[in-house]
Amino acid sequence: MPHARIRKTALLATTLVVVSATVQSAPATGQDVVRVEEGNRISEDIPATPDALVERLNRYQNTRGANVAGWLGDDCLLVATRFAETAQAHRVCQPLGMREQLTFYPEPLAGMVAAPPRAWRQGFVFAKDSGGDEFSQLYWFDARTRGSTLLTDGGRTQNNEVVLSRDGALMAYTSTARNGTDRDIWVRDTRSGQARAVVIEGGSWGALDFSADGKRLLVSRYVSIAEAHPGEVDLDSGELTMFPVDGGKAAFGAFRYAPDDRAVYYVSDEAVDGAPQEFRSLRHHDPAGGAPAILSADIPWDVSEFALADDGRHLAFVSNEDGIGRLHLLSLPEHRPVALPELPIGLLGGLAFSPDGRRLALTLNSATSPSDAYVIDIDARTLTRWTRSEVGGLDTGRFVAPSLIHFPTFDQAGNGGPRMIPAFYYRPAEAAPGRRLPVVIQIHGGPESQARPGFSPTAQFLANELGIAVLVPNVRGSAGYGKTYLSLDNGPRREDSVRDIGALLDWIATRPELDADRVGVYGGSYGGYMVLASLMHYPERIRAGVDIVGISHFGTFLKNTEDYRRDLRRAEYGDERDPAMAALFDRISPLNGAAKITSPLFVAQGRNDPRVPWTEAEQIVEAVRGNGQPVWYLLFNDEGHGFRKKSNADHFTAATMLFWQQHLLK
Repeated sequence: MPHARIRKTALLATTLVVVSATVQSAPATGQDVVRVEEGNRISEDIPATPDALVERLNRYQNTRGANVAGWLGDDCLLVATRFAETAQAHRVCQPLGMREQLTFYPEPLAGMVAAPPRAWRQGFVFAKDSGGDEFSQLYWFDARTRGSTLLTDGGRTQNNEVVLSRDGALMAYTSTARNGTDRDIWVRDTRSGQARAVVIEGGSWGALDFSADGKRLLVSRYVSIAEAHPGEVDLDSGELTMFPVDGGKAAFGAFRYAPDDRAVYYVSDEAVDGAPQEFRSLRHHDPAGGAPAILSADIPWDVSEFALADDGRHLAFVSNEDGIGRLHLLSLPEHRPVALPELPIGLLGGLAFSPDGRRLALTLNSATSPSDAYVIDIDARTLTRWTRSEVGGLDTGRFVAPSLIHFPTFDQAGNGGPRMIPAFYYRPAEAAPGRRLPVVIQIHGGPESQARPGFSPTAQFLANELGIAVLVPNVRGSAGYGKTYLSLDNGPRREDSVRDIGALLDWIATRPELDADRVGVYGGSYGGYMVLASLMHYPERIRAGVDIVGISHFGTFLKNTEDYRRDLRRAEYGDERDPAMAALFDRISPLNGAAKITSPLFVAQGRNDPRVPWTEAEQIVEAVRGNGQPVWYLLFNDEGHGFRKKSNADHFTAATMLFWQQHLLK
């Protein structure tokens, strides 16, 4: 590390763990920094977490969820869940039945895709990286032999976004194998094992769906969250045909061939009759039938995903309505709404029709319940729970459900009134009368992500055990609120989203139950930048901040992020090669304003992070310490962009709770 001045070493050893503690001097200040190395974890200036806090937190950290990844045969669900250190593949063959673990890797699995019902072999494809480096490789898990086979090169390449043909004979996927920068589309013959690149146009491409005969492939080039360009590849000739986009520029989501293999279903905010659209709607386009039909025209919110039944009789889709997921079912081909059983209010995903098309599996998650697998019987209109995930033995009746609030910010909306910013408010249920509550503001990353009221054991612990109110805002630039709102923080308006945090601080000061003198900020990735920027702009109003894998200078971030991500991030943040943009980055980046950060700071980072390199954390830690301010610093050598191994996540969370105890509660 650049600030290391090793002076002495003390070894505390057992037969299992060797802990190395060193005392260093931070540059410019000469202050001692206590550095502890234990396995893959490096801690600097972080006190030991009291046993009482660890025990209190333990049950919250032992909650788990289950997420639907598809069907394995006619009667079994493929789910991702964690029973040890990492999330692995499991099979469940009846409601609330045993979860049979299928994979046993030290690294978590991602992107599981089950073989289609008519495939020549049964099993699933999954992705797995090493230590969070995101150079994911693809593997085939064979349901008959229970063995796994590496499908990609096993090197420093990224391979993901798998699509299988109806008969399982072809596998399309995205890979950086050609040059390490561009995300090309490859197609693999699953019988022979031969793979070939079919789209090498440059940029970031993804495969979307095979035609029924396996001769055509829907593809899309992703530019930014607001712009994508769909097309189709003839796999025999290699010819790529791009589809026209009304208005020239639009966002696109899922894109699938209709059962007739001629028309398509897709999600887009493409202009309609020349009129711009704020939200992404579900559309059906038959080239022989004229203009696309808007199937969700009566829903003024984004459609987030959809699924088609293999028998061609139904289509299910989810709308994201102010952060809440709503499920819809249409009969095909007439697109008639089909009645559904009542669902819990929360988040929905993982839609997967059973091979016979009679059942729909999905993942349900709410603020008071972790993710679980459910199955809807379409004809009977019944909802059946297939997994019941553990909540550490906690009383879920005590969990806090957040309320949706809106607070005014500094500028006006299109109607002339103040622009209102949405946020979810977790208020402790057992707050003492007359006692003002400390507050943690949790800021999402992205920046084009959206905070939604899903299950958070951390928020529940803060509210129930520490008596801290949690506010989770969707500042400008967040997805889910329309195209205009999404663009409000672009380029030179980057700090307007930070001003939204200032407006939230104003709102907190008006609330009699909240203590405006005890406010902390917490966020990861772009949310980490927001934490640092908020500490820089509002040092007198924010007591402390936790920055996880955060950007500290946009220029150095863009220089050091992995090659395959650089152009994607330039589309959002701006091009650092432009002198005017470089000057803006210098002006707004927390690294250059570190002297203004006078509140206690906790920085946590994964050494293998390909998105926000670990150097972003190192430089802000050194800069803030250089101004005489103490910083807690935590680095995991076996993690990337976030902490996916349970022991690491548990350690970080415990340290974070200690940080809040020391700086918000005392």
